[in-house]
Amino acid sequence: MASIPLKKNKNKADAGKAGSFFSQWGMFFRQFVRHPGMIGSVIPSSATLVDRMLDQVDWRDTRLFVEYGPGVGTFTRSILDRLPTDGTLLAIDLNLDFVAYLEAKIDDPRLRVVHGSAADVRRFIKEAGHYQADYVLSGIPFSTLPEGVGESICAETRSALRPGGAFLIYQYSRYVLRLLNPLFGDVSDSLEWRNIPPCRMIRAVRREALAQAA
Repeated sequence: MASIPLKKNKNKADAGKAGSFFSQWGMFFRQFVRHPGMIGSVIPSSATLVDRMLDQVDWRDTRLFVEYGPGVGTFTRSILDRLPTDGTLLAIDLNLDFVAYLEAKIDDPRLRVVHGSAADVRRFIKEAGHYQADYVLSGIPFSTLPEGVGESICAETRSALRPGGAFLIYQYSRYVLRLLNPLFGDVSDSLEWRNIPPCRMIRAVRREALAQAA
């Protein structure tokens, strides 16, 4: 008669999950210490923040989703859980350690991880075989970027989005709003308190009329 140690297997599964969590947190914390200006917070985003940000997406019509600064994949994994089977997730990060970590930890043919600047998003989209993105998600701390870099990223992102596409930003400062308002026809801002620290959720939609007038 076969013996199935259910409890032992469950404990192993739980231990595996715990190990994965601490591995992600450890990597995140080390990179925060090394590059505090590139990472918005010492603590990864909460599950509530992730869900609220991604609930804004119409996943049925999403073929290309771009993520700036994926880090250890807190949002990346949840995006892939929702992305259609024929969709592509293009993750762009300046940190080579994060790029290597994601490539090692996430095995999904829909994920394309590239090392580089979000300001080069249009080139990366073209290299991925696409023309424009449906959505772009960013956790980059715009208030700490060198002068002119934030403006460049926002302008390139607007050009990279299809008409009606949205730039979704989670941020601890309202600074980025001054960069978005001149470029996008529809910018909204709300606050998620169930995150440490509380986080702003910003949505900027590219409107065709504004794109034609620009």
